[in-house]
Amino acid sequence: MINNTIKHLPKKHRYTLGAVLFVTIVLFIFPTDNVSASRNVKVMQLEPGVQYELPVPELNSEGILDESLFEAEDYITHKVKRGDTLASILKKHKLSAQTTYKVSKAGEHAQKLKRIKPSDILYLHIDEAGQLTSLQYPITNTETLQISLVENNYHSDIKTKNVEKIIGFGQGTIKSSFWHAGIEGGLTDNQIMELAGIFGWDIDFAQEIRRGDSFNLAYEELYVDGEFIGFGDIVAAEFINQGDTFTAIRYTDGNYYTPEGRSMRKSFLRAPINFKYYVSSNFNPRRFHPVQKRIKPHRGVDYAAPIGTPVVASGDGKVIEAGYNRFNGNYVFIQHGEKYTTKYLHFKRKAVKRGQWVKQGQTIGYLGRSGMVTGAHLHYEFLVNGVHRNPRTVELPKAKPIKASEKDSFLVVADKHQSLLDNNKRIMLAMK
Repeated sequence: MINNTIKHLPKKHRYTLGAVLFVTIVLFIFPTDNVSASRNVKVMQLEPGVQYELPVPELNSEGILDESLFEAEDYITHKVKRGDTLASILKKHKLSAQTTYKVSKAGEHAQKLKRIKPSDILYLHIDEAGQLTSLQYPITNTETLQISLVENNYHSDIKTKNVEKIIGFGQGTIKSSFWHAGIEGGLTDNQIMELAGIFGWDIDFAQEIRRGDSFNLAYEELYVDGEFIGFGDIVAAEFINQGDTFTAIRYTDGNYYTPEGRSMRKSFLRAPINFKYYVSSNFNPRRFHPVQKRIKPHRGVDYAAPIGTPVVASGDGKVIEAGYNRFNGNYVFIQHGEKYTTKYLHFKRKAVKRGQWVKQGQTIGYLGRSGMVTGAHLHYEFLVNGVHRNPRTVELPKAKPIKASEKDSFLVVADKHQSLLDNNKRIMLAMK
């Protein structure tokens, strides 16, 4: 902002401003006796007899401040409008089709100019001869495409700004729902979903959350040039659910582990649907069937949610059935190794086919009300060696530990991040 202000001043005013700045620097370095420093400014104490490199402006041959120190390059700002292309933008600024061609061939990075969209900004520097010498296109908060003219040819490069990461904290106690507690705790929607995802292998957020449960987390806040640009990863989190404490530490491989080094990622998710939805019918060997009007075992869990809600595979496996019948409606069965099978019924639409391999968390269908049902819901079953088990309480395979070669390094990280969580709890308790 200061550079932009200076460059629009008349030349004689810039010379005057330069002289004032020079005098100010001299006075700052060699203050008079009655000059004192503000309490908000750090002042370097100079030692007698020591030579320092001082930021003294250069003078030209006439003893005048060098104007180039205050002359910023004059870039033309062009805000991309609907229908704009690189060619139309350069033509608008009286640049030739040959220039457009050379810029578009300035290397692989230059291809990003084909994807400019409305509201993007291009900065053009055109010299006195009407030649484009530089083009800059901010792609993100941290990356800028730069096209530069070098010996009559254009070259492209990506300039990256350093991102400073600062640790922020969040904490909350469930009063009505986990979602509301997250919002009250200052978390974003994405952070709430990420937190649920971290503990989704241990806690069924749709059914097992209780009033009084609490969470505590440390996360990254991202800054570029002192400006906040968004949130990074959750680096550590703790969730207390019905008296049981679960703690997750993020390691450099991008995965989460317990403080002892066991992966948070299990073979199966506790629920194959977003936690915001609820269980409408539990596993019950003697349930009265609402349609058939007789006692019939309910060998799964029903999740009520809006039609079209995505349903995901609770574990890696192979789709062994994907079809339709009048009882199950649209359904998908997945085999997970030799021991486990999961079943998903009453889809509006299936998203996988028989014989297809799927990954944990992959969408396999969309909730509906097909088949013999009274309302829209997902019916989910979990079988162990062919025997139905309650998906919410069945004992799942233990998680794998971190690699032995990484164990010592991980424990150092875990100890540091656990301290962050502990300190945040102490601070919050002191504030109550």
